[in-house]
Amino acid sequence: MTLSNNVLCLQLQRWLLVAVTLFLLLTGALAQGEEEEDGPYRGKYLGKLNSYHHQVSGDVYAVNEFTFLIVGFNYDGNGADTFFWSGASNRPGPQGFIVPDEYGKTNILDRYHNKDFTLTLPDRKKITEIKWLAVYDLNNQNNFGDVYIPEDFEPPMAQLGGTFSKRSHNVSSSSIQILDSKTIRIKDFTYDGRGKRTFFWTGVGAQPSSRGSKLPDERGYLDPIRKYNMETIDLQLPGDKTIFDIDWISVYDVADNENYGHVLINDGLNVPPSLVKVIPFEFSLPNCRQLHKDLQVSWEVFGPQITFQLSGQVAANDYMSFGISGSDVSSQMIGSDVVVAYIDEIRGYSVDYNITSLAPCVQVLGQNKGVCRDDVVGGLDSFQLNTYARKDGINTISFRRLLKSSDDGDKEIFLDRSNYVVWAFGQLDSNNEPAFHTYYPKSDIVIDFNTTEPVNDCFAFTSQKETPPQLWERTRITDASVRSFNAYLGPSGGLRGYQGLTGHVSSGLAWYINGYMIPELYLKRGLTYTFKVRGGNNPHSPEHYHPLVITDDPQGGYDRLSDAKQSEIRVLAGVEFTRRGRPKPTAAGPLCLSRYPPNYDRRLDDIFPTFKKFNRSLITECVDEAPALLEITPNITWPDTVYYNSFTHGNMGWKIHIVDSYTNLRNGARALTWSLAIILLPWLVLQY
Repeated sequence: MTLSNNVLCLQLQRWLLVAVTLFLLLTGALAQGEEEEDGPYRGKYLGKLNSYHHQVSGDVYAVNEFTFLIVGFNYDGNGADTFFWSGASNRPGPQGFIVPDEYGKTNILDRYHNKDFTLTLPDRKKITEIKWLAVYDLNNQNNFGDVYIPEDFEPPMAQLGGTFSKRSHNVSSSSIQILDSKTIRIKDFTYDGRGKRTFFWTGVGAQPSSRGSKLPDERGYLDPIRKYNMETIDLQLPGDKTIFDIDWISVYDVADNENYGHVLINDGLNVPPSLVKVIPFEFSLPNCRQLHKDLQVSWEVFGPQITFQLSGQVAANDYMSFGISGSDVSSQMIGSDVVVAYIDEIRGYSVDYNITSLAPCVQVLGQNKGVCRDDVVGGLDSFQLNTYARKDGINTISFRRLLKSSDDGDKEIFLDRSNYVVWAFGQLDSNNEPAFHTYYPKSDIVIDFNTTEPVNDCFAFTSQKETPPQLWERTRITDASVRSFNAYLGPSGGLRGYQGLTGHVSSGLAWYINGYMIPELYLKRGLTYTFKVRGGNNPHSPEHYHPLVITDDPQGGYDRLSDAKQSEIRVLAGVEFTRRGRPKPTAAGPLCLSRYPPNYDRRLDDIFPTFKKFNRSLITECVDEAPALLEITPNITWPDTVYYNSFTHGNMGWKIHIVDSYTNLRNGARALTWSLAIILLPWLVLQY
């Protein structure tokens, strides 16, 4: 009996030991899993660096097939010949290769203290082709710290998902791609654009429902989405939201609570972490409305006053604008009363503007029309600046005004009903005036400023490295036989057009010469040239009155400048002066304008890969009158570079090169051709 009890006791001890071991293993696995999920998603966790010497430590993640993320890396910098080192041998040793540091350099490592950075394997090597990453001293062949790659390791990669279900309004797509933890690519996306208030919509649960939230479109807008026809678009989840926080993406109409089509998101996707930086932001006022991915307005009503705060992820020389619509039944820019807020190198500004036309502020028969400051048109600046700051690329400006101002030009802010509002942001021109806005809504925006409970749909700003769009082709007219130029007006295009080609802000219109947008002209001294000008001859129109002038000033808009600035500019053609010394244009011809087709959204200009395709989409309308003629004969007193521009508006034209001989141009072209031939000759030889 005693022997049986002893055997039984021994078996119980063994079972207990196995149970404890399994518990410890399970606890360790859970702990590792918790460590992976602690904080933002960083990729697939590989483990902590094993520390042997020189205080090496840190956590290592795989970002994708080629890249490591090291978090909280430490190294005292005292190694003699130390590098990041990797290889395919069983353990770190002399058989391996240097992994460039976070700057892509292969320099000896300096001291690191709690630093986060990425390392990319050289020569497109993959993480699955190596067995370890180490901090290794080549001089002493000493391993200071390492982490090992599991044999069955699968690196994070873009994952294919399902297709949008075809429920209504022609919603369809090919298989979506989840590029990283925040980015979804939808290929061949189609939607007829006929919903009432339809958005990209996301949330949790088995099926889409009204308890979701807006997903900004491919350009960051939160407006009802447009029509799409077999387009490929990238959507980015807003704020700190990731693909692991949602179950579906829908094309959803909030007016009728109807799902037009959706796609489900699988759980546990092994995707790369997003490189988008989430910028935490604290709201100082109780109410907040997200107007665009990069712009939000917050407010608080106190007695007869309202305090606003505009916050935007904008460039240092950009403005933010917000105000009450010019219409009581829709969001309308014309007639609106807005604030233009910006920060220069010294201080912040909140300036009251009145918008009577979608054009820069110009004088029309003695009166200022367009986007004009209130104090310029006889009103008062009703906004009082409170605070301003720029941090992490975000401008934050707060200001206040009376709900009902004494200025007749100011719109009343109602508390007993909703208010239609407008907003925009874009670049300031050289006079710190708002240029033609880059971002603005196309739908109605309604805000109730008097809420019983605070409202807040704002989310954190995000930033990432943007790839600038490829510019449209530059055009140079160098033909010596061309002595006549047809000058008319057309849209300035988006970032690929005027703004990208010149580096200047756009006024919305540009000069088209002989069918090209702002070509560079090459004119020879001593020859006579004629410009046939069709830029509008109605001085009552602030938008379409553009006499052509030629000066040595690249900006243009001579009539808008102060007397002091005008005195610094040399006028070469297109202006004569009255007895009182006032400038008067001489080349104001009838209007010929290339327009957008009806219902076109000019915010889509950059989807055109070339100017030729963009130009084909326009509709040209010309008044049937003879053009104004501007004849010029450049001489030896003319500078080598002058500019054709508008007399009334800035930033509409471009360069005229004044040359002594066209032969130099042809020789330069021949020299370029021979240089290219010499460069390409070895390649051509190899082809045969």
